[in-house]
Amino acid sequence: MRTDKIRVVLIDDEKIIREGLQKVIRWDDFNCEVAGTAEDARSGAALIREVRPDILITDICMPGQNGLAMLAGLRSEFPDMQVTVLTGYRDFSYAQEAIRLGVTRFLLKPSKMAELKEALSVMTGKIREKEQDEPAAEQNTGSFIVNRAVAYMEKHYAEKLTLQEVADFCYVSQWHLSKLLSKHGGQSFYDILNRIRVDAAKELLKDPGLRVGDIGIRVGYADPAHFARIFKKLTGCSANEYRNRL
Repeated sequence: MRTDKIRVVLIDDEKIIREGLQKVIRWDDFNCEVAGTAEDARSGAALIREVRPDILITDICMPGQNGLAMLAGLRSEFPDMQVTVLTGYRDFSYAQEAIRLGVTRFLLKPSKMAELKEALSVMTGKIREKEQDEPAAEQNTGSFIVNRAVAYMEKHYAEKLTLQEVADFCYVSQWHLSKLLSKHGGQSFYDILNRIRVDAAKELLKDPGLRVGDIGIRVGYADPAHFARIFKKLTGCSANEYRNRL
């Protein structure tokens, strides 16, 4: 029997919602305590990494933020954390995706007290009994994050891209993203980035008007010698040889 309090984090961009949940729900009845609140996805993710809550109650439709990406990142990094989504976004496909990513309950605002209590009862019950279907949830969230990371890299490969930047975009830590890329993609961050850049270079080499050195810069390599080494490593020939074959 668990003796310590079950830690809860609340994330919502509306202050009245955050304060209302804190005051209206009798947390002691569920052996819970609110460990912290946040008003957006990034500060919420930082808070979760700090307090490592057992339960998250969050909105996933906050201005300027991708709620599903945040949700996937958090569920992947903290697979034991129970999540209830509380949102005013009435889109069935959005709800389906949230549930596929391992959400326990998807509640529409304004939610009734009975719905909130039922969600808390289910989540605290799962925590006590450890009845979560973790492998499926981990697989879904991991694939979601890797697909999002690779899509971002394919869009920004020409920039000075870092693992930290992509991890921030996916709402996960550098360490966790690196682990997911290796697990689901079988490659490291830089292996994937180099592959994307070399594939882009191959397309540019079809244009005889472009110099090889300029192509390297266009796809993200400031050092021509580094570009030459990577290109030969991945294709087995130099960029000039590849162009001549074309």
